[in-house]
Amino acid sequence: MITIDNQQNFLDSQLLERAVLYTLELIDPQKIDADITIVLTDDKQLHELNKEFLDVDSPTDVLSFPASETDPETGTVYLGDILISIPRAAQQAESAGHSLEAEVQLLTVHGTLHLLGFDHASEEEKNLMWSKQAEVLQRLGLSRIKIQE
Repeated sequence: MITIDNQQNFLDSQLLERAVLYTLELIDPQKIDADITIVLTDDKQLHELNKEFLDVDSPTDVLSFPASETDPETGTVYLGDILISIPRAAQQAESAGHSLEAEVQLLTVHGTLHLLGFDHASEEEKNLMWSKQAEVLQRLGLSRIKIQE
């Protein structure tokens, strides 16, 4: 189950659900039934979390917090949380020349890949992660989106 905290109704939650499901289908189909929470928030919250957990004193566009816990009653895996700054996503979308919806889908795919263990700390890891993002974006009909740093 994908839970989306979209209290401000920034955009259609189904777009984000589809981005998560396509990512899971491509990378690890056994986790299709896993639980994930997506929180659409602001720069302030991501700045605070970035500083607290990564010791980076600045806002960011997306943060992922992997959990990989199993509910003992249901056996369902909880992959973790993805937080997305909508103001930051809007700025990035404008500068890249695509819609906010497309940018948030990209960030959702990116966050889901992090929950699945992907990273971009080294050039090799980054190339693999960017390749997987591109595959999912193509399936979402967003192949025109350029993945930026």
